Amino acid sequence: MARQEQFTGLDAIAGAARRAGGKGLPPVHLWNPPYCGDIDMRIAADGTWFYQKTPIGRAALVKLFASVLKREGDKHFLVTPVEKCGIAVDDAPFLAVELEVEDAGAGRQLHFRTNVDDWVACGPGHALRFEPETATGGLKPYLHVRRDLWAKVTRALFYDLVELGEEREIAGARMFGVASAGEFFAMAPADSLKDLR
Repeated sequence: MARQEQFTGLDAIAGAARRAGGKGLPPVHLWNPPYCGDIDMRIAADGTWFYQKTPIGRAALVKLFASVLKREGDKHFLVTPVEKCGIAVDDAPFLAVELEVEDAGAGRQLHFRTNVDDWVACGPGHALRFEPETATGGLKPYLHVRRDLWAKVTRALFYDLVELGEEREIAGARMFGVASAGEFFAMAPADSLKDLR
């Protein structure tokens, strides 16, 4: 019970996250503290963080919380060396909001900026995946950020990816996708995406 009382307010959570941090991202993947229950924090599908149903307006605070975010199975947690509290995530915890395309001699490299200002170089270790969107019949693109945490790629950037897309033969099937850092990320069978191009 004492542990749960330590996480009674936004400032207490932020203080614990600051103490756990330092330079760079904290090693949350190495921490396995006791579970202290869920807190009333949610990351909405549009990337907005809420605490007690109120948007967190301080970008620095959101970045701090994002740095101690951990995923285990389908659950997300804010983690310090001594505490682990569950939070709700509507879709993905991050959004990919900016794309830079680097065309170098070794080929194309896609760089994405997340809504918490992390830059992620798409390629080995940072894959793109495309999931069917049942409501629209389209696709939802995601970028692997770190340790099983993903960023949903915004609709505008998805259209940029489609513009950069190409067809390739994959296991005997003609696939449409996008290449980055020597990897090819298939979106869907080429014939099914004719109306997107």
